Amino acid sequence: MVDNSDRVNIEEICQSLLSELMPYLEPQKSHIFLEEIINDSLHFVLDRPNGLDAKIMKTTIQEMRAAFAVFAPFAAQKKVTIFGSARVKENAPLYAHTVEVAAELAQHDWMVVTGAGPGIMEAGMKGAGAEKSIGVSIRLPMENEANALIANDSKHVSMRYFFTRKLMLVKESQAFICLPGGFGTLDETFELLTLVQTGKSMPVPIVFLDAPGDTYWEQVNAFIQNELVSRDLVSGADTSLFFITNSIQEAVSEIRNFYTNYHSLRYIGKSLIIRLQHSITDQQLELMNKEFGYLCTSGSIERTETHKVELRDSDHPELPRIKFSFTKVEYGDLRRFINRLNSFYPIVSS
Repeated sequence: MVDNSDRVNIEEICQSLLSELMPYLEPQKSHIFLEEIINDSLHFVLDRPNGLDAKIMKTTIQEMRAAFAVFAPFAAQKKVTIFGSARVKENAPLYAHTVEVAAELAQHDWMVVTGAGPGIMEAGMKGAGAEKSIGVSIRLPMENEANALIANDSKHVSMRYFFTRKLMLVKESQAFICLPGGFGTLDETFELLTLVQTGKSMPVPIVFLDAPGDTYWEQVNAFIQNELVSRDLVSGADTSLFFITNSIQEAVSEIRNFYTNYHSLRYIGKSLIIRLQHSITDQQLELMNKEFGYLCTSGSIERTETHKVELRDSDHPELPRIKFSFTKVEYGDLRRFINRLNSFYPIVSS
């Protein structure tokens, strides 16, 4: 890398570009990020990158821009990502199982996001219907085109890189269903678990769904318990991050029940703020402190008003809230915390 930034006034060029663009931009707090994007892009050019590095940078920006545009109209819509093998045939029980679970969720107004390939990905889209499907495909020698259900749809984006594809398959969804698959499916599944386990992704319902009579996820769970938990390579509480079933009804209920009381969370300063669908009673708050007080680095779990930062961002200011100083370590226990909050309100049947 060659540093030529001392020969060019990057800051001056950046400010000049922003001034010209400002009339076309919405007033928003993201302007600081736009400035950094321009700044880093100019620095990258002056680094004199080799051809491969420049190609990676160019393609990454193009793919993310295209993907953001595809998902933007559906930002307010709940979405479930379905992972699973491209090799599952249309006459396989697992294919029919996937069609059924996707159709059931679509009836409850969930959109389905898949990798847009054949097999399980196609089955998910068939169940949800094209109007409730979003596809993020990958260009591979053996899988160069999206399935026919989504190929010519405006809700389809094609990716060159796995990392950009996986980002979009995870970033936009509020729930996940993992069906049996090969290396790619396991890669997606364990990266998803890692993101939630480390707090790099928001807590979400993750369902490991088998076909009736199949033991794929039971065997994966046995490996997790026998080889990971037993060696303290992961916490026993981390197994709370996923739910194993072969039942369509249980899978759908697991996803829908996650949002019966819990709405969303946000970190502000040292506080974890949890937005709720319903106000919490004194008795319920006392119970939460008794059962989960150990998650606080200091103080206790308490009600709180909408923070000024949330008001500024119009970040669900109308919802009731609780807050506490979270350890940012026990994310499996945080999932149990959310389950307990949801238990205070009626279970949603599928």
